[in-house]
Amino acid sequence: MSEQLKSQIEAEIAANKILVYGKGTKTMPRCGFTLETIQFFDHFGFPFEVIDVLENMEKRDVLSEMTNWPTLPKVFINGKFYGDTDILGPMAQNGELQAVLKEAFGADVQPKTTINLH
Repeated sequence: MSEQLKSQIEAEIAANKILVYGKGTKTMPRCGFTLETIQFFDHFGFPFEVIDVLENMEKRDVLSEMTNWPTLPKVFINGKFYGDTDILGPMAQNGELQAVLKEAFGADVQPKTTINLH
């Protein structure tokens, strides 16, 4: 594993309360799963960043090694890896995600609209 890339990833995670590594950017997602994740977090109204790793296979590999999660997107909240919307959707439905976001942002969490996945 590239220590330089690992350090870069750790710095990116530390700099963002919600960070999504995906295919494309927030304004130009390049896959449906990344778009779904962006729409998912738009519902909550908190700031989040999306980093495109589509063209950087080495960074994707390091992320997969760090998380033991082979697919994109990869979501980190408050420095902790949570997977993707397959994990986060049920967490939102049972209130667990709202507690995680409240801890991260120090505010009550109410989705701006109803969350509907798939």
